[in-house]
Amino acid sequence: MPSASLRRSGGSLILTIPQSYAEQNGLQAGSKMAVEIAGAQLRLTPVRQRKTLAELLEATPDGLQRLADWDEMPPAGSEL
Repeated sequence: MPSASLRRSGGSLILTIPQSYAEQNGLQAGSKMAVEIAGAQLRLTPVRQRKTLAELLEATPDGLQRLADWDEMPPAGSEL
């Protein structure tokens, strides 16, 4: 199991994570991590930020065709 050393920065201690873990989980400086403390164990888990509707719409390709009255159509699967 790999180990890491703590270092001090101001009044805090900093722990570095392996680059391979950061790449595997899409982490970069400023990424949010959930911290869980259980006795002597410390568990860090990446927090996945949900995209806003505006971000999703911005990523939608131009030129997509929409069906007329699509919002009035009955369910086609298990949407509801």
